[in-house]
Amino acid sequence: MKKGLVLEGGAMRGMFSAGVMDVLMESGIEFDGVVGVSAGAVFGCNYKSKQIGRTIRYNIKYIKDPRYCSFRSLIKTGDMFGADFCYRTIPFELDIFDNETFKNNPLKFYVVATDVNTGKAVYKRVDSADEKGLLYMRASASMPLVSTIINVDGTELLDGGISDSIPLEFFINKGCKKNLVILTQPKDYIKKKNSLIPLMKISLRKYPKLIEAMSNRHILYNKQVKYAEEAEKNGSAFIIRPAEKLPIGRLEKNPETLKTVYELGREEALKNLDKIKEYLK
Repeated sequence: MKKGLVLEGGAMRGMFSAGVMDVLMESGIEFDGVVGVSAGAVFGCNYKSKQIGRTIRYNIKYIKDPRYCSFRSLIKTGDMFGADFCYRTIPFELDIFDNETFKNNPLKFYVVATDVNTGKAVYKRVDSADEKGLLYMRASASMPLVSTIINVDGTELLDGGISDSIPLEFFINKGCKKNLVILTQPKDYIKKKNSLIPLMKISLRKYPKLIEAMSNRHILYNKQVKYAEEAEKNGSAFIIRPAEKLPIGRLEKNPETLKTVYELGREEALKNLDKIKEYLK
């Protein structure tokens, strides 16, 4: 691979990334590979299927539906984001995911999840949004405490952001010489230790390696940001990120707020579009 698109997660902060991606698609910018983490995976798949506007469209329409994301869903199913509604009803019935285009597009699409038994990142290339492909995407976006552990091919998985929030190094090692990295936090952001670690030590006590990874996540994340910034200096990365902290919660339920953050992503992409084209040329 030569050109890569690297997508950080961040739950509903991913609306920023969705805005950036729509501008890139509208401008005909193509990549050899895309790697997404958490929201970056479940929203980034629309780049390979070439469905401009799909991410913001279905999120605005269904974000208040309790089947999509709610404490009711968490209590009934163990998942804050309802698995059946998010990964079956929406893509197959309500806002059809174009799996034929996804499969036929030569762009290589990877998702990142975390093996709960080792605490290490699992990188999976997804070539079809079939049952197994969607299961890997779901695993990538399954946040601890509000999601059930996903078993795929005998491996127990959760949120990819635990082990590799910004998989730029993964793509550089894959041979991507130029990488567009979309972050969802501003330049001055410093990640702090998760305050819910004590609760995780109780609820996820069967997985000590996962707890260890969660405890050290802030350290790894801050190192990865610095790695990306150094990569930008040497020409192997171009970073797009919000100018300021995004006015949105991780589990945002206000459609207008989603739209606002999406538009911020579009604005940032348009502002940098000529530079992006020149960088990737």
